[in-house]
Amino acid sequence: MTARLEPGSPAPDFALTDQDDTPVTLGELRGRRVILFFYPEAMTPGCTTEACDFRDSLAPLQEAGYTVLGVSRDEPEKLRRFRERDGLPYDLLSDPDHAVHSAYGAWGEKMNYGKVVEGVIRSTFVIDEQGRVEHALYNVRATGHVARLRALLEIGPAPQLT
Repeated sequence: MTARLEPGSPAPDFALTDQDDTPVTLGELRGRRVILFFYPEAMTPGCTTEACDFRDSLAPLQEAGYTVLGVSRDEPEKLRRFRERDGLPYDLLSDPDHAVHSAYGAWGEKMNYGKVVEGVIRSTFVIDEQGRVEHALYNVRATGHVARLRALLEIGPAPQLT
């Protein structure tokens, strides 16, 4: 299993392409606070729920100074369709060989329907302006995760959906 990151450790730098085939590196985001969330697959029910929760909380997260980025193994074309379909106003990054997933400890053995499988471990990282991990959250649930993250970061209550 890949080693997990701890608060205070340097966040591994990366160079990935977004949904528009534009390169994105963590280094170019230095000086900004980043929320980096890893999810298994675009356009699946749980990942859609999580991505839309980030979308619905984006304004208060941005007001608190955070840049939100989603990472999956999907190719940019699928990420582009996912972003357009669900109106996701933040970038989605493609990591098809799961190298960045592994660097963050978001790839490894997990339980899936009672069986041990290797795959994406749904995880979220809060990275400070100097590129250090503030929070490393592993095995998060798709539903309710963003509300818990906002509470952890003390960013107001999550929006109430009617």
